[in-house]
Amino acid sequence: MVGGVMADKVTPPNDLTSTLNLRQLRAIPESVRTDELYKSLSNEQQDVVSKLPSGVGILLVLKGAGIGGRYLLDGAEVKIGRDINNEICLDDITVSRSHALVSKSDGYSIKDLGSLNGTYINAVAVRESKINPGDEVQIGKYHFTLFVGDK
Repeated sequence: MVGGVMADKVTPPNDLTSTLNLRQLRAIPESVRTDELYKSLSNEQQDVVSKLPSGVGILLVLKGAGIGGRYLLDGAEVKIGRDINNEICLDDITVSRSHALVSKSDGYSIKDLGSLNGTYINAVAVRESKINPGDEVQIGKYHFTLFVGDK
């Protein structure tokens, strides 16, 4: 009692904590020269990359979900997402139905299509960005690396 009036005891709710998923935090990849990255590929992957026509790109999944996957960027635009109508269909709940669009015009660029989990280039979230050979593109749990033919 305070001054003859019963004071209500205020108890903070027990749910004032937040959860941080530390698995999602990672270092930005070090800059790796494309020739060093090429040497780290398997013989089969090196063979595929060496046979690319000049200026044609391929996304190789070197880590994460779908490791070993290869996606040729042979159109002016390549849509990536979970929906089966995309040119690159990624069957994973962390990928939006229409997640990103890769365009070829004076090199390659990527545009996030309003995805829930975002699109990342070298661990940095982007809405739209140029992609250089050797860059890592992350969409959901997939980590792609861009290689472009030089012959």
